[in-house]
Amino acid sequence: MSRRLARLAAGSQPSGSTRTLLKEGDGGVVRRTVLPGGLRIITEAMPQVRSVSFGVWAGVGSRDETPALAGASHYLEHLLFKGTRRRDAMEISSALDAVGGEMNAFTTKEYTCYYARVLDADLPLAVDVICDMVTSSLITATDVDSERGVILEEIAMHDDDPSDAVHDLFAEELWGDSPLGRPILGTTGSIEALTRRQVHGYYRRRYRPESMVVAVAGNVEHRAVVRLVTQAFEQAGGLNGQVSDPTPPRSGNPSRAMASAAAAATAARGSVRLAHRPTEQANLVLGVPGLPRSDDRRFVLGVLNAAFGGGMSSRLFQEVREKRGLAYAVYSFASHYADSGMVGIYAGCLPSKIDEVLDICRDELAKVVSSGLTDEELERGKGQLRGSLVLGLEDTGSRMGRLAKADLVYGELLSVDEVLRRIDAVTPDDVRHIAKELLEAAPTLAVVGPFEDADRFAGAVR
Repeated sequence: MSRRLARLAAGSQPSGSTRTLLKEGDGGVVRRTVLPGGLRIITEAMPQVRSVSFGVWAGVGSRDETPALAGASHYLEHLLFKGTRRRDAMEISSALDAVGGEMNAFTTKEYTCYYARVLDADLPLAVDVICDMVTSSLITATDVDSERGVILEEIAMHDDDPSDAVHDLFAEELWGDSPLGRPILGTTGSIEALTRRQVHGYYRRRYRPESMVVAVAGNVEHRAVVRLVTQAFEQAGGLNGQVSDPTPPRSGNPSRAMASAAAAATAARGSVRLAHRPTEQANLVLGVPGLPRSDDRRFVLGVLNAAFGGGMSSRLFQEVREKRGLAYAVYSFASHYADSGMVGIYAGCLPSKIDEVLDICRDELAKVVSSGLTDEELERGKGQLRGSLVLGLEDTGSRMGRLAKADLVYGELLSVDEVLRRIDAVTPDDVRHIAKELLEAAPTLAVVGPFEDADRFAGAVR
């Protein structure tokens, strides 16, 4: 096993075994156990701290939903806090409050996470509470109906923030009516239509041990964690004595749904989506399809993104905000999924300045396509990426998330040194090639603001 890279593909580790993935020289010791039911438990020992971050990650997100189930993954995230056979909602929330711990959850397009951060001595409590929620939620009709109102309020709050709404609008325009194009929260119509039977069935089908990863980072001993998690799942009947291989990470092979998204992304080139809102500020996202997360060139794109629009010294920030004062917020971003991705620019500005902002964004995109980055920008982009990586791993929560995503979505765990090596290896030619491949295409534009006619923006996407 390489000290720099650990393969985590399904079948690469026998069921019922434990392996050391990374040794102490690579940071904390990382160990992984695969239980007979397919549940994976991966830990990183950080004996220098007195806390532990514990998370159960389910390999299900909004892209797994049919149109009739839109928003079900996020709905479940709420409902699992409402009660189990052993605890009601108050007992769930008060258990970790009583020891000063933190507990929360989040849903993405491709996975859902339930996590807690506690003192190391309180890890058994965190394991018991989180695993009880994940394996034994009651999903009662009363809870489904009461939480429906909460989720509808969350959707309304999200829609009332144009800086959030414009990102959903862009994804919808880029990927159309495919799972990647739909909002994680669902829509008002889909949430109002969901029944207890639908949500409970989705829960039972999707929350299975073979599609879950338990990730733990902090002052822990691996065998003790395995014992605690095994007991918690067995108590709920969540392992059932069945022998299963872990579900492999999502494949990059195009499914019917993804083929639909790819076709939509091709059709969306040069298109504009406008949402009229009587706002004091115009919000825009201008972007193109990007790279899947399995593409090693994601490190090149990361350096390019950091230098182009990732910080106060970036081209976008300097040209749009510092030199001209046209926007308070302006940045670029890159998102990666199993079989696709997106690269884009966000800006918020006065409606009267939007044409000027769009002209600058298109000019800067054209410059990076034709000339790439300067040597100074390249080194600054690498430095920003290196620093954000290392500083982001200073706490147990970020390390826990790194472990889980490596196992659940990447199928490999890179050491920090290996990630830094790949960043340092990025060359000016690499940047020019990826910029030309991705950014030369006609972009897709989404705008939220006080405009009546989308055709007025047609020149910005040609």
